[in-house]
Amino acid sequence: MDRDLVAARKLAADVAVRAGRLQIERRDTLRVGAPKAHANDVVSDVDIASEQLIVEAVSAAWPDDAIRAEEGHGRDGRTGWEWVVDPLDGTRNYISRTGPWSVCVALYQDGQPRMAVVYEPVADETFSAVDGGGALLNGSPLAVTGGPPLGEALVGVSFQPNVKTKERAGRVVRELLPVVGDIRRIPAALNLVYQAAGRLDGGLALDTKLWDIAAGALIAREAGVVLGGRDAGYSTDLTVGAAPGLWPSLSELVRGVA
Repeated sequence: MDRDLVAARKLAADVAVRAGRLQIERRDTLRVGAPKAHANDVVSDVDIASEQLIVEAVSAAWPDDAIRAEEGHGRDGRTGWEWVVDPLDGTRNYISRTGPWSVCVALYQDGQPRMAVVYEPVADETFSAVDGGGALLNGSPLAVTGGPPLGEALVGVSFQPNVKTKERAGRVVRELLPVVGDIRRIPAALNLVYQAAGRLDGGLALDTKLWDIAAGALIAREAGVVLGGRDAGYSTDLTVGAAPGLWPSLSELVRGVA
C-alpha cells in the first residue's frame, strides 16, 4: 500500500508541536505516577495525555495502521504500516527541569523506518525526515560532513537508568572520556538529531526501546550520520552514530567496550 509520506510528516509534525505545547503548559501542574520498570523509570500524567493526543490524531487519519506507543496506547493494524510513538523522551529531565526533552513520532512500513519527526518544545525545533528524502530542521536541510578527530569530538551518551545498564554505561564512559573531547548525557532521540544538526560529532545509546531511537535514527541517517551497533546495523542494545570522518575511531572504541 502506498502512502504519502510528506503528508504523514506534516501530520506528525503538527501533532508533535501540539503535544509539546501541552507539555510546556502543564509543566507546573504535572502529577508523577508510580515508577514503571524500575525506580528511575518515571511517568507523569502529561506523558499519558501527550500520547493520547498523538494516538487520537494518527487514528483519525489512518485508522487501520498499527501503533506502538510507550505508555500503552498501542494497537495492532492490518496495513503493514506502524506508528512508533514516544510522547515525551526525557521525562526525568522534564519533571526535574534539568535538561531537554522531545516528542518523537516515526512511521514504519513492514519493519523499516519511512518517516520521522522529533520536536524539541523549549527550543521550538522540529527535526524531520522522509526515507530517501533527506533530513530537515524547521524546514531547512541538514547535512553532516567530515567530523573532527576523536580527541576533539563532542559525543552524546544515552542509556536507560536501571542498575545493570548504568554499570554498563559506566564502563563505556570510563574508556571514552579520557580520549574524546568531551561527552554529554542526553535523551536518545535528541542525541541522534543533534548529530544530524552537527551539534554533536557522534553518540551512543545503550539498552533503549524502539520508540527512543526510531525517529531520531532515521533523521540522523538521512542527514549523513553513519549508524551501526555491534554489527552493521544499529539496535536497541547498542546504537552508535558519528560523522563520517569520526566513525571509524569512535565505533571501534565503543564496540570494544560496550
